[in-house]
Amino acid sequence: MALLRHPDIRAAEQHSPKTHRADIAGKSELHDRAGSASFESMPSKINAYLTVALATLCCAWVSAQQSGTSAQGRARDRVPLPPGQNPAGMRIYIRAGLKSHGPGKHDYPQFLADWSKILTEHGAVVDGSLHSPGAAELDLVDVVVIYKGDAGYLTEREKADLEAFVRRGGGLVSLHDALCGPDPEYFATLIGGAKKHGETNFTLEAAVPYTIVDRDNPIMQGMSDFTLDEDEAFYSMTWAANPKINVLASAVIASTPTAVRAGHAGEVVPQIWTYEHTLPGGTSPARAFVWMQGHAYSNFSGPTIKPMLLRGIAWAAKKPVNELVDYKPPSRGRSGPARQ
Repeated sequence: MALLRHPDIRAAEQHSPKTHRADIAGKSELHDRAGSASFESMPSKINAYLTVALATLCCAWVSAQQSGTSAQGRARDRVPLPPGQNPAGMRIYIRAGLKSHGPGKHDYPQFLADWSKILTEHGAVVDGSLHSPGAAELDLVDVVVIYKGDAGYLTEREKADLEAFVRRGGGLVSLHDALCGPDPEYFATLIGGAKKHGETNFTLEAAVPYTIVDRDNPIMQGMSDFTLDEDEAFYSMTWAANPKINVLASAVIASTPTAVRAGHAGEVVPQIWTYEHTLPGGTSPARAFVWMQGHAYSNFSGPTIKPMLLRGIAWAAKKPVNELVDYKPPSRGRSGPARQ
C-alpha cells in the first residue's frame, strides 16, 4: 500500500544536497557583493560631506574678509575732520553771494571765506555756498546766516525749501541787504521785517548811531550805545504785525540827501532785532536775528559787532547764547590734533 506524502516533503526530498549548496553559495555571493558595494561607496559619501563642509567654511571666510574690507573701506573713505573742528557743535550754513559793490563794500564772498573760519574756530560745524541751500542741505543745519544782496528773490522751489526749514524751527540770520527783495511783506513773515528792492530806502555811507533798546537781552550783554562811523541804515521798512519784532537797537536816520528827499531824515528806525514766530503748519517756533548793517565789510570785525553776531547766531540756532563766544577748543598735544 503506497503512502501519501505532502507535496512540500516531496519537494524537499527532490532538493539534493548539491543543489542546496549551490543555492547557499549564490546567496552568499549576493550578500558579499552588496556588502562590497556598500563599503566601496563609503569614501564617496565621506568625500561629499567633506566637500560641503569645506565649501561652507570657505564661504564664511570670504564673507568675513569682505566685511572686514568693507569696514576698512568705510573707515578709509570717511572724510577727515578739519583740524580743530568741533563735530558736536551747532550746524551753520552761510548763504553768500557774488560781490556787488566796490572795494570794501558788500563783500559777500569774503564773508563766506572769513566767517566759515571764524565760526569753526568758535566750535561750529560750517557749510556754505553762493546759492540758496536746498532741502538736503537745510536738513543738516540749525541756522542759516544770509549775507547776500536781495536774498528775498527766491524761486518757488527755494521758497518751499526755506519755509519747510522754518516750519520745523530752523533759524535765520539776516545781515545788511539780505532782507531786500520784490515782496517785503512775504519776507517779513520769515525774519520780521524787510524792504522793497528798487526803492530809495537807505542812507549811503553815513554814520549809524545805535541806541540800545533791549539792554537786558542776552544778545546785547555788555553793550552800550555806540556809533558806526560809516555804513548804511534802512528805513521805509515793511514789518511783521503778528507777532511783532523785538527791537534790540535803533538808530536815527542820518540827513543824507536821499533821506532828506524821502522825508525820513531824523526818523528813529529799528536796525537790530529778533523775531520769534511759528509759520502756519509749523511744528516748532522759529527764530530770526537781524543786523541791517554790513555795507562796509570792515564793520564785521568790530570789537562790539563781532561778539554780538556770534550771540545772535547762537540764539537763532536755539543754542546757549554764549556757546560760540565762550567756546574753548580742546588743547592740542605736541604732535598736533589727532586724525579722525
